[in-house]
Amino acid sequence: MLTLHTAPLLLSPGAEPLPDGAVLVQGEAVLAVGPRADLAAAHPGARTRAWPGLLTTGLTHTRAAPLLEAAYHPDPREYDQLGETPLTGDALARLAPDRTRWAGSVRRGLQRLLRHGVTRVAGPVTDPAVRSALARSGVSVVAGPVSGEGVPSFDPFAGGHDALSGVPLAPGARADLAAFDVPDAAALRDGGATACVATVLAGRLVHRAR
Repeated sequence: MLTLHTAPLLLSPGAEPLPDGAVLVQGEAVLAVGPRADLAAAHPGARTRAWPGLLTTGLTHTRAAPLLEAAYHPDPREYDQLGETPLTGDALARLAPDRTRWAGSVRRGLQRLLRHGVTRVAGPVTDPAVRSALARSGVSVVAGPVSGEGVPSFDPFAGGHDALSGVPLAPGARADLAAFDVPDAAALRDGGATACVATVLAGRLVHRAR
């Protein structure tokens, strides 16, 4: 099925911002990129997903590996006991989660990344549970090095990182997209990625804000 993703502003790495732009997706790949009116007229049968704000390529998180490998992300059912904040360092050592519990933590951490528009993480990734979860999800692991120290924020822009650097939106590229309810790139960088309203991974809608 053809899907036309549209937004008031389209941003692609290495290209000028395109007002009222669109990305046409077929299966896992980008089929075309251009003005919304042109693509809609050329493909009248395409399903349309109209997003607010801006649409861009999926974000790159340069510190996601320690976020997934060095922190335990509590299940909501554990909040009364553990709280909502990820456990690291001595607290993680005291918890000593078994393999099943750790795998659940990794899945929850990965879902939070997707809710921030992240579709690529910097490697290397060494934890087997993290490697497995990333492979199953389709999130790409790109060459590092992993930047910074300690456990980072889920916001890929935290610390001044340019999470918008990535694969340009072009025909033939994998359809990794993220939509944010902000007016422009400056607002996205300043406000962080919490304004993510949708994440598309290899053509699949894997997150949509309610």
